[in-house]
Amino acid sequence: MQHLTIVTTGGTIDKIYFDDKSDYKIGAPQIGEILDQLGVAFQFDVIPILRKDSLHMGAEDRALVRSTIEAQPHRHVLITHGTDTMVETARELADIKGKVIVLTGALNPARFQGSDAVFNIGCAVAAVQTLPDGVYITMNGRVWDPAKVRKNRDANRFEEVAG
Repeated sequence: MQHLTIVTTGGTIDKIYFDDKSDYKIGAPQIGEILDQLGVAFQFDVIPILRKDSLHMGAEDRALVRSTIEAQPHRHVLITHGTDTMVETARELADIKGKVIVLTGALNPARFQGSDAVFNIGCAVAAVQTLPDGVYITMNGRVWDPAKVRKNRDANRFEEVAG
């Protein structure tokens, strides 16, 4: 992989908290800064299209994600996305041909000490360059098929759905 296209939609990975009442906003995408700090050996561009909590994403937002990906000339695409509706977005992208698309996010903001953001991004970068064309989710140290995974909100983790 020589080039990675990164599409950002917001979600917890980019949240910034302001006070004890948990007031937050979705800040600037963190992934470019993270990859720069890690000194990755490939080129990338970051295309920020949304700054939303994924619970507030609708069909129009998913259509924007899709059209943005379809318009990109590069095969490898990583999407940062809120975890609550990541599976729904991944399923909407399932029939895009000729690309490897990996969605990832974080259960804790990237700015927080001990966040899973850097680990999830690392897993996503490895996955996007080794998997065949298709759509995948990387969370909790695994690569998931969007048709066979769900977020367990009570356990705050992703898990396989019995098929």
